[in-house]
Amino acid sequence: MERRRGPRGRGRGRALSAPRLRSGTPERAGLDPGQLRHLVREVHSLTAGERPWAAGAVVAVGRGPVLAVEEPAGWAVRYASYDVRSARGVPLPPPSLVPVTSGTPFDLASLTKLFTSVAAVQQIERGTLGIDAEVGAYLPDFRAAAAHRVTVRQLLTHTSGLRPEVPLYDCADHAERMARLHAEPPVGVPGTYCYSDVNMLLLQHVLERITGRPLDVLVHEGITRPLGMTATCFGPCPGAAATEDQRRPWAKADRGMLRGVVHDENAWALGGVAGHAGLFSTARDLAVFCRALLAGGSYGPARILGPDFVELLLTPPGLGFALDQPWFMGELAGRGAAGHTGFTGTSLVLDRATDTFVVLLANTVHPCRRPPDSRPRAAVATRVARAVRGVRGREMPGA
Repeated sequence: MERRRGPRGRGRGRALSAPRLRSGTPERAGLDPGQLRHLVREVHSLTAGERPWAAGAVVAVGRGPVLAVEEPAGWAVRYASYDVRSARGVPLPPPSLVPVTSGTPFDLASLTKLFTSVAAVQQIERGTLGIDAEVGAYLPDFRAAAAHRVTVRQLLTHTSGLRPEVPLYDCADHAERMARLHAEPPVGVPGTYCYSDVNMLLLQHVLERITGRPLDVLVHEGITRPLGMTATCFGPCPGAAATEDQRRPWAKADRGMLRGVVHDENAWALGGVAGHAGLFSTARDLAVFCRALLAGGSYGPARILGPDFVELLLTPPGLGFALDQPWFMGELAGRGAAGHTGFTGTSLVLDRATDTFVVLLANTVHPCRRPPDSRPRAAVATRVARAVRGVRGREMPGA
């Protein structure tokens, strides 16, 4: 299938009403059922055993408007705490275990950046934000970024030169946190890629300054409410999958076992709403988000972006979205696949070349963070790529 593209240019390309997502068989979605059966077994294996990749997970796979897989596995809450001496989690007694369901919300971690990026491109579409405007034009009080002429595009593409993180969680109060951000200069060469949470924190402040509304309201009113993503919100989120028994020295704060509150220490220090982390969501809600972008910015009668601006969002090098990264996209990478990962174990990939998406939500940091391993993410995406190739020549749904 040829990649679907909206009209090019800077106009407000008009998106037509797009079909809503519906559950269906792999065959109906134009996906190989054998490959998807393998995928489901593999996801269950990721949550099994004494030292699983994740305590629990949900995977969702779709093509066109058909959601072909929505499979939960493992436990939303498996451990009471982390035991340092044995380097193992302390299991809960069986009556206290909480299984993952299809509707379990997960801490999205850095997948939050995708929503911040869409909110920014919405303002670019409306003409209230210039993609190549200097941050100092909107935030003159952020004097270091202003002095170094950091641009909105650089924030969205992680080419501002800002360092990956500023330890706001160690600040005494909100005033000190803001003072740190106001004074934070680039440490790298502008124009050179360096992934940074600070980019999205500055972008959050730009959006809040130009709209007069906080980020959680912008995301709700501009993205999740029109798309009907009722399970997606900034925390607290009761019923979410647990994350970490967060204690020093492995973490940056002493907070105990976390469930329903943001895992990221900086987002926590900022009250749970941050441009880089803080959102909770379900696999089904993220499937809707992917479907809307694959359909050119529309979902049913709702429109969150025009096709031109979805194109802007996903054109190399990508605005907020990573493009064609085999380390977590597996064999879906190579023809413009877009997506992101989150530190807690989350990821999503949407592939415009095949009109396909895969969402994998997991709590890999439960009960304790460890060196990241994205091989299971890549393996899941590769199964989806092979499920597409396994039905080559068949008509797409609705074709």
